[in-house]
Amino acid sequence: MTAAAISRTARHDPRWPAIGEALASLRHAKRRAVRIVDADCGAGALLIQALRHARALGFTAIEGRGIDTSPALIGRARAAAAKLHDPAIGIAFDVADPVEGLRDEVEAPAEILLCHDRAIVASLGAGERIIGDRP
Repeated sequence: MTAAAISRTARHDPRWPAIGEALASLRHAKRRAVRIVDADCGAGALLIQALRHARALGFTAIEGRGIDTSPALIGRARAAAAKLHDPAIGIAFDVADPVEGLRDEVEAPAEILLCHDRAIVASLGAGERIIGDRP
């Protein structure tokens, strides 16, 4: 995916390089399916860009879930997700406290978990690869 195709939000997010590396690593391992969860997703721009990037890398079954406490931001995220017209991509956005929302992820952890504070979510075991912008 070219730099021009990457949204400004993703390009300026300190987690973007790690997201790209994690997705490339999974594809290199011949994975065709990926699940990405974004705790504290805001309006969903980073998660949506990560899902699009996964598709561009050749993933054929892509699932995303965004969690945020703001109903207004989740509304914007849902509106943006409605513009995705790719049957390989499934996405849901939920209004919830990120830590409480991640408790649902423990049974089947996501391959990639995006967050801001790794220390808080790491103890939950809700993701195989935790990518945060704070240690």
